[in-house]
Amino acid sequence: MSNTFLLEIVTPQRRLLSKEVDEVTAPGQAGQFGVLAGHTPFLTVLKPGEIIYKSGTDTALLAINRGYAEVLPEKTTILVDAATEEHEIDLDGVRAEAREAEEALKTLHQDDSALPKAQDRLDYALAKLRVKEGLKD
Repeated sequence: MSNTFLLEIVTPQRRLLSKEVDEVTAPGQAGQFGVLAGHTPFLTVLKPGEIIYKSGTDTALLAINRGYAEVLPEKTTILVDAATEEHEIDLDGVRAEAREAEEALKTLHQDDSALPKAQDRLDYALAKLRVKEGLKD
């Protein structure tokens, strides 16, 4: 059995990644989860956050919005509404995006149907900030 598996990250606009990796960590609805080669199959909902994947000595991060993950022993497919790599993130722009999302949330009531989308917008902006700042070191 190989120690690597295929990781694919796909959005409606593009295939962001198709690469053999050693490990991936993703933000599941019930919490962070990790995948190694040979993992038991499962399907789960993803919430906005960071994907971390390792290949050899390289570690990479990217921000994702809401979506799904299908985990199979030899392949993990991540289907998300949006995904952003570190080099695509404009720090000033994403800070403004986070401020706007926070302001929008302040105007909504707990029973407002727009609340989940507004929260996702903020969570995705904050994930992009963490990815950008995490790779500065």
